Amino acid sequence: MLYHLLYPLAKHYFIFNVFQYITFRAIYASLTALVLSFIIGPFIIKKLQSLQIGEVIRSDGPPTHHKKAGTPTMGGSIIIIAVGISVLLWTNFSNRYIWVVSFVTLGMALIGFIDDYKKVVKKDRGGLSASKKILGQILVAFIGTMILYTTPEFSTILTFPILKEVTFDLGMGYIPFAVVVIVGASNAVNLTDGLDGLAIGPITIAAVTYMLFAYISGHVKFSDYLNIMYVANAGELAIFAGAMAGASLGFLWFNTYPAQVFMGDIGALSLGGALGTIAVVTKHEVLLLLVGGIFVVETLSVIFQVTSFKLRGKRMFAMAPIHHHYEMKGWAEPKIIVRFWIIAIILALIAFSTLKVR
Repeated sequence: MLYHLLYPLAKHYFIFNVFQYITFRAIYASLTALVLSFIIGPFIIKKLQSLQIGEVIRSDGPPTHHKKAGTPTMGGSIIIIAVGISVLLWTNFSNRYIWVVSFVTLGMALIGFIDDYKKVVKKDRGGLSASKKILGQILVAFIGTMILYTTPEFSTILTFPILKEVTFDLGMGYIPFAVVVIVGASNAVNLTDGLDGLAIGPITIAAVTYMLFAYISGHVKFSDYLNIMYVANAGELAIFAGAMAGASLGFLWFNTYPAQVFMGDIGALSLGGALGTIAVVTKHEVLLLLVGGIFVVETLSVIFQVTSFKLRGKRMFAMAPIHHHYEMKGWAEPKIIVRFWIIAIILALIAFSTLKVR
């Protein structure tokens, strides 16, 4: 909105020329989302408390979690609102990629909202059935991917970090591949969201990382210098990723241990879906495995646990996802959270370094 209102004035007043720069708008989108989170956070938390929308704690979980029962959930709405307003204020509406990522984010948020609503309002502990949730996610991801696929300049080539000369053109096969990336990222973040601030920390780190990826991928000179695929107009997604980072950091203010509010599926599914879609658009899909390494390990721990129990009748971990394993081993919750954040930072730095490694 501000871009469309103020940038045209640059021909009369030079100061408004700053609105053409993605870096300027990305920084202020981040700050806007951060401030909005601080402003609306207390109001939404109080509203959730008044509506008695509190977390239901599983009986077979770590004993230390029982005291968290009743803590307001669905706090991901704070992030969605902050990101939405910030994106409306600072992005170029004519950019198709902004609309695709926004669609996937809101679509996943709707699925998460229905699941949370059934759990905490309707008191249906099962929430939305796994099959309906997955089908809904696939549908949202498929629509978003088809919009990308039908964009003339969008490439279906798959690239790999470090191996700059190794590429594969997946053709129509890129559609199911992208759907798997988006749905997988959405669910991986959801599985990680089990401790106070555990998921939102790595999400913030990943959002900052992909803000840089988006800017570089959409910049002709930088992408050419680093020998990575140039994606025309992808730079605008740096603003969306910046808004995600700012809103997530603002939410962490309320979600840090001991949490005043939980993100819920409305936040976890939408943020994961947004991250996966940005990875697809910027052609850094494979790097998401590294940037989101924490989410990958959390997901694999669940897969290994279930597979081991079905095949051998034995569990690999004391409890899955893996953060609960360390809780059951006696690690304090803040120690697990901070150490996972540290690992996420290390993985993000390694991922960023691969842009230069040939």
